[in-house]
Amino acid sequence: MEQVAIYPGTFDPVHNGHTDLIQRASRMFSRVIVAVAISAGKQPRFTVDERMSLVEKIAKPYPNVEIDRFDGLLIHFAAKRKANVVVRGLRAVSDFEFELQLASMNRKMAPDLETMFLTPDEGFSYVSSTLVREIAMLGGDVRPFVDPVVVEAFGKTAPSE
Repeated sequence: MEQVAIYPGTFDPVHNGHTDLIQRASRMFSRVIVAVAISAGKQPRFTVDERMSLVEKIAKPYPNVEIDRFDGLLIHFAAKRKANVVVRGLRAVSDFEFELQLASMNRKMAPDLETMFLTPDEGFSYVSSTLVREIAMLGGDVRPFVDPVVVEAFGKTAPSE
């Protein structure tokens, strides 16, 4: 049976912790679908098309990784894409309670959809998209936390107010 995993998120922006999980998931599953959430309610810094483009560039070395966008319930997207695993990252204990709640809700609504938690490399455990956006907005150097394509993308967008 083909193991198809979905790695969902807003990826606003994609950072080195995300990249680490994409690379590791690509070794574990036949196919990995990085599902970029449209997230209209969150007012992301980058548009969904920009976020998808950045993830596509970063995931290029992994031939079994594809990028797609989604809106609505993840379980519906997973069914449409015939995925049987959701990959979620856990950086710290503080992430666990929320992620466990999501996984439990998903399991209740879609019992055949498993959730697998991965922890990023210790060097990325403190990195979050929120912190990267804040550092960029305040004129800080985001290069230690993101791929050069993301650094370039920040240079092309005006800081958020």
